[in-house]
Amino acid sequence: MTEEPQGAPFELERFELVLLKRPAERSELSEDEADRIQVLHLGHLGAMADAGHLVIAGPFDEQRDESLRGLCLYQTGSLDRTRALAEADPAVLAGRLEVDVMYFYCEKDAVRRPTSRT
Repeated sequence: MTEEPQGAPFELERFELVLLKRPAERSELSEDEADRIQVLHLGHLGAMADAGHLVIAGPFDEQRDESLRGLCLYQTGSLDRTRALAEADPAVLAGRLEVDVMYFYCEKDAVRRPTSRT
């Protein structure tokens, strides 16, 4: 007979995971226009963090699938709400990125929100 471990029960916390992907058909832009959209993209992510919707975001590197550009971890409580926020990203609106939104579960309190952005 085995005993149950002592302590609090295992709990999961739910987030919305957004994969940022390069669309199969992506229009060519001048370097200046691509830079402008990137600045707007980063501003959007900052605004999402400041509003408390975005936990963390960042790009990928050296991945096998070059269409995968990065990820965002939101916590809005709704796939629809997260999808709407992610699709409002200027890089998505410009057709530079597309999003794939899904739930992500991990142990409660395993993901810590940054205390401040610089």
